[in-house]
Amino acid sequence: MRHFLEVEQFKSEEFIGLAERGIEIKNGASLNKNGKSIVNMFFESSTRTKMSFEVAEKQMDFHTYNFDVTTSAVNKGESLYDSILTMKALGMDIAVIRHQNNAYYKDLLDIGISIVNAGSGSGEHPSQCLLDLMTIVEEFGSIQGRKIAIVGDLKHSRVARSNAKILHELGATLYFCSPEEYYDDDFENYGTYQMIDEVISEVDVLMMLRIQFERHTSKARYIDTEAAYLRDYGLNQKRYQQLKKDAIIMHPAPVNRDVEIESSLVESEKSRIVRQMENGVFARMAILEWVKGE
Repeated sequence: MRHFLEVEQFKSEEFIGLAERGIEIKNGASLNKNGKSIVNMFFESSTRTKMSFEVAEKQMDFHTYNFDVTTSAVNKGESLYDSILTMKALGMDIAVIRHQNNAYYKDLLDIGISIVNAGSGSGEHPSQCLLDLMTIVEEFGSIQGRKIAIVGDLKHSRVARSNAKILHELGATLYFCSPEEYYDDDFENYGTYQMIDEVISEVDVLMMLRIQFERHTSKARYIDTEAAYLRDYGLNQKRYQQLKKDAIIMHPAPVNRDVEIESSLVESEKSRIVRQMENGVFARMAILEWVKGE
């Protein structure tokens, strides 16, 4: 039984191999389809991740079921463990789970159902990380030697944590840019803390992040206005003009337009945000193929 939980469970060459497999699938490689049963259990809101998993599952001929948290026994106090135990008893082979707790999956691994982590609190988002690697490899051919800035609400971003770990291991030079209040010293293990204007003209990849107010423990926004955040920390037209000719812009979405990125730049020439969404389906097909182990 295989679980897809966090980037650390893979050697770097194994993880980049999954990204390359996603590119192969995108380019028409055949898949071993079967009729396994899979349940999507999203305890936090999602559009791109949930829908791309569903599309991937249907294209791979899974029997797909969606667990509705709002009408489930969770509202009667049922634990996550017991919900998964029930899914196993009902014949599910794989559970794709997004949950607000960083390490929700630790107690679920011996139930007898494969767990796919679709986002764990502010801890990890390995499937987003995989599609991000796909996007960078498609653009540049490799990760080694690329200069990448991850910009925004670093402290609360599971995307930033997953990407920092694997991109560092794959040989990228990483810069982390954010207000001090949105920074976490843990990122110093993978790169350097910089102001965005210090690196904007050097980077190959500018990876923007959403401000995750829903994860902040206080009401403090740390910014006077959204326009002030865009001016001081976001990607506006002035900074866009300073990017290298072949640099690309990424964002895991949803995008707060005119906050972390000026609205007109979301679909600009350098933006790969829509391509990331497209790659999400193929990355998750590669993940499900790997989880099946066939």
